Amino acid sequence: MKEQTSAYLEKARELLDQADTMLGVDLNEAAGRTAYLAGFHAAQALIFENTGRVYKTHGGLQGEFSRLVKDDPRVDDQLRAFLGRSYNLKSIADYETGPTSHVSAESAREAIQTARRFVERVAGLMPAQQQPTLAERFGRSATREAEPGPEQDHERGNDHEPDV
Repeated sequence: MKEQTSAYLEKARELLDQADTMLGVDLNEAAGRTAYLAGFHAAQALIFENTGRVYKTHGGLQGEFSRLVKDDPRVDDQLRAFLGRSYNLKSIADYETGPTSHVSAESAREAIQTARRFVERVAGLMPAQQQPTLAERFGRSATREAEPGPEQDHERGNDHEPDV
């Protein structure tokens, strides 16, 4: 797993914890928005891991995520629809006023529960993270026959991040 992918997943999990805290003090709009943002970061992780791209718009990210999981049986319909549905909670929190500008505690709770499942499912779609050898952990050079190390990848120019 790429380092940036891991950072996106870590951020998603932090946001889930924040959403739980917000819900606990009746900040339902903020909790719903934050549940969406947790999903956004998890989707960004999947996209980055698979394409090396970072999406800066919600629509672009949602479209690319949908494309990547379209035929994946590990992602059910509820999870495929999560980003679009929970974006509505973000919109309510950020832009709405008047009687329709509130998110119920139940809606926020459901969004957080689905976001938690979404984040964990996306994390499960990632390749297993290879543990470094003892020599790699302690900065000693070691030759590994089975696969090239980071130095060898660097020599081929395969370790750079694409410009976005």
